[in-house]
Parts: sequence; C-alpha cells; structure tokens
Amino acid sequence: MIGERLQELRKDRGISQAEIAKILGVSHYTVSSYECNRSDPDDSLKVLLARFFDVSVDYLLGLTDEPYSYQRDKNIIRIPQDFQEADIESVKDFIRFIRYKKSIGMK
Repeated sequence: MIGERLQELRKDRGISQAEIAKILGVSHYTVSSYECNRSDPDDSLKVLLARFFDVSVDYLLGLTDEPYSYQRDKNIIRIPQDFQEADIESVKDFIRFIRYKKSIGMK
C-alpha cells in the first residue's frame, strides 16, 4: 500500500523519483522499489515522508483513506461525545456537500 500512496503523493506534487530520493538520502532505484512494493522504507523514512507530504503515517500505510495531516490537530474535527451514529453521519454528509460545492466551483 505504501508504494501506491507514495507514487500518488509524489505525482500529485509533480516531484520526480530522483527528487524524493535526494530528500530521503537514497537512490532513485530505491524509491522505485518502494513504489513497486518490492521493499518498504524504514520507519524513520516513513516519518520523513509523512512530514514532507503533510500526511499521516497511517495514510501512507493504508490504515486510513483520508490524507490527514501528520499534525493531528490541523485537519481534525472533534465530534462531541454525546453524538449518536446518525449525528456523525449528518456531519459526514455536510462535509461531502461542501466538497461537492467546491468541486463545481460554488462558494
């Protein structure tokens, strides 16, 4: 999973494998190996990638599909403890609505 996520993040930012390799201090062949899931970066490189791309390590590993910032408080909405499942679904629906409006250029 980390390979696909790394490749997606890198391409979304228009960065070459050679540029990521330089940041990580590895060869571009090593980055290619990561992206093809032939090997995994060690934990310190995963943290470096998370910081560089401003995503959580959980996202890199595929434990979540939301690319939340590694700075936990930046993109987190705290749901009150007394919210029921239906309340939480309403919040999620509202977020989807806002994303939709943005996608079609509405303010």
